[in-house]
Amino acid sequence: MINDKLNLDGKQILEKDFKTSMRGYNQEDVDEFLDLIIQDYDVFNQEIERLKQENERLKRTPAREATRSRPVQNETQAQTPNHQVNYDVLKRLSNLEKAVFGKKYADS
Repeated sequence: MINDKLNLDGKQILEKDFKTSMRGYNQEDVDEFLDLIIQDYDVFNQEIERLKQENERLKRTPAREATRSRPVQNETQAQTPNHQVNYDVLKRLSNLEKAVFGKKYADS
């Protein structure tokens, strides 16, 4: 689980107490920044929870419903390659090679 891998949660960030020194950071700036981090943590946790629920919902959905939503192609159309398209591509490639490499290439 992702929660097992996290080092901090919102409460730990909120309760973190930093030592102060003469040349330390401005405590208000640090607190404001930590507040933003806590808000982001909460948003991420909500998104993770939403995605977990969606994942569980999708796992429960029967496979038939998933395939039903996809368009079905004619079996012969899906299995038969389109030779005309291949011929057109090869012809264009040949013309391009002639244009790039010149007449020498076409004669060989």
